Amino acid sequence: MDDAQIHGSIDRMVAEEHQLWEREAAGDATDADRQRLESLRVSLDQCWDLLRQRRARREAGQSPEGADIRPPEVVERYEQ
Repeated sequence: MDDAQIHGSIDRMVAEEHQLWEREAAGDATDADRQRLESLRVSLDQCWDLLRQRRARREAGQSPEGADIRPPEVVERYEQ
């Protein structure tokens, strides 16, 4: 997956996340919606991490293709 594809995935997930937050704000969200929000949050964190890895590899003169999606247990432990 290249940077443009990752950004495209992020854009789609953010759009879905906004729709789900609108349902939540309106009081219409279901438990499935809330579970999906959590899943999106983790997936977005993974995508942003992947982009950061790719950029770091490029800056270090390495191929960005060597970057991998890290598991949720890893990216969710990062401090903001």
